[in-house]
Amino acid sequence: MGSIVGLQISIREFGGVTILDLHGRATINDRESELLASQLQDLIAKGVVKFLLNLAELSQIDSSGLSVIATTCASLRERGGAMRFLRPRRAVLQAFKVLHLPEVIPTFEDENEALASFRPRSKFATL
Repeated sequence: MGSIVGLQISIREFGGVTILDLHGRATINDRESELLASQLQDLIAKGVVKFLLNLAELSQIDSSGLSVIATTCASLRERGGAMRFLRPRRAVLQAFKVLHLPEVIPTFEDENEALASFRPRSKFATL
């Protein structure tokens, strides 16, 4: 067995936001990126439009994983949805910066802040 675990995804939901906890790596090897793509596509097909990707335990990502995330983000925006990143590690964040993803996908260090960011800015319109 290798020391680096392939991608594992656990899914939980909180307040209308689907949280994907990613563990291991999302690279072209061993079809990890295909696993991520199919999970995201299945959720979108079920009507999920708000995703929080918890990246605290994601050790590595390559161009195939980045492509899955960028494509999914574009698809979500077409449906009025959104994606956020939670606690990306340095190597993952560096890969994101190459594609300018942090400029278009908000990144958070705190899960509660990330979840709150999905709520509408003003709760009540007052005149």
